[in-house]
Amino acid sequence: MRKRIIGGALAGLLAAPASGSAQAGRAFTTDFTTQEFAARRATVYDAIGRDAVALMQGLPSVHSSAVFRQSNEFYYITGVVAPQALVLIDGAARRTILYLPKQDARRAATEGDLLSSDDPVKTANITGVDEVRSTDQLLADLTARSVKIVYVPYAPTEGSSESPDGARRRTLDAATDPWDGRISRENHLRDLLKTRAPALEQRDLSPILNRMREIKSPAEIAIINRATKIGGEAIIEAMRSTVPGLTEQELDAVGQFIFIRHGAQGEAYRAIVASGPVATNPHHRAGPKVMVDGELVLMDYCPDLGYYRCDITRQWPVNGKFTPVQRELYGFYLGVYEAVLYSIKPNITAQDVLKAALPKMDEILAATKFSKQIYQNAAKEYVERYRRAANPDTVGGNRGRGANLGHAVGMATHDFGGGSDVMRPGLVFTIEPEFRVPEEQIYIRLEDMIVITESGAQITSDFVPRSITAVEKTIAESGLLQKYGRIK
Repeated sequence: MRKRIIGGALAGLLAAPASGSAQAGRAFTTDFTTQEFAARRATVYDAIGRDAVALMQGLPSVHSSAVFRQSNEFYYITGVVAPQALVLIDGAARRTILYLPKQDARRAATEGDLLSSDDPVKTANITGVDEVRSTDQLLADLTARSVKIVYVPYAPTEGSSESPDGARRRTLDAATDPWDGRISRENHLRDLLKTRAPALEQRDLSPILNRMREIKSPAEIAIINRATKIGGEAIIEAMRSTVPGLTEQELDAVGQFIFIRHGAQGEAYRAIVASGPVATNPHHRAGPKVMVDGELVLMDYCPDLGYYRCDITRQWPVNGKFTPVQRELYGFYLGVYEAVLYSIKPNITAQDVLKAALPKMDEILAATKFSKQIYQNAAKEYVERYRRAANPDTVGGNRGRGANLGHAVGMATHDFGGGSDVMRPGLVFTIEPEFRVPEEQIYIRLEDMIVITESGAQITSDFVPRSITAVEKTIAESGLLQKYGRIK
């Protein structure tokens, strides 16, 4: 029988304070200072110039049983987590006006006071903006200005558990559905501006905001690192809890418990828990599938903590021990994966990283004794993909295409920036290469969080077991699902 063990890292995490954003409710975040948001707005002033204003719209109210979550874009500029808010950023005056509804007394009586325009001085002090006004004053303020240009976001708003690519797909699906056809809320705002303020030339604010989000501030990195710690501990606890006969969604439940216990406001994305051959679908979502003895299970899951995310993946044997074939293929993959991971350094390109890692990859490939020819063929092709990416102008089939190590992580799981350019300090991204043997429906993937600093590359998820020995040792420990059984 397994012993009940809670590791030191998790024990320390349990003692850590919850994220301030969960305590702040629908008023103003406590995860960042007002100065952080003021600095972001100053960057917008500079970008739009003195002849323009920028207008942003927060998300609408949700139904009475739902918890409101602000859009990533509006939060990034204001820190305001109240519904039906708008903000006007004046490039000429270098001032910011926040527009809010009046207090709804009946709603406040049951839910508590919401951030409102009833006490503009108090609200301005809380949020750090220059002025707070009622929403119904916006149009007069907008048209009274002498500017002729208004910047508004054209890109779809990122909501809960959503990245830019997902938001684009959501809005496109609605627009092209012959029985729907709705335009996005962003396009609706633009149409209203055309009707109500036709003299204003509209320009796209989204590229400005996207560039700003590429490099993370120290405060952003701190909260991303805490999200990484929580996400990593959730995966570790899932490892401990894994035994044949459990369902994938039970590991999802363990992860959610760890997230919410430590202040997350939700999940960064729907849990990916994939056991056996279904892992060949990289976005297989946790469901009622029973995990079977002899399978590997892949878990890719992280929290949404104060509007910031992480993205970590691990894979392990359901029965606690890698089979000889699993050990062979996972061991090869891990060696190549870590050759890339530990070659990442600041101020070099993604191609430089891969060129530095290739000799180690070739050494691992040559040293691995594969039990089947199809395994060796897959391994050779896996290394060749890296070689083509590292040498796009000399290796056939990849001419003109640069290397890409992975994707950026920040307010979105697939954020702006990433691992396709120079490794600049302040970049936060993951690598998650896939290794496949399609003939046998074998799929192996790991993923780690990397923060580029002035002096190096911090692998902030390094504490989550990856080696065969460390993974098997962790699975041998008893987990939460052994402590709390199913209801009969």
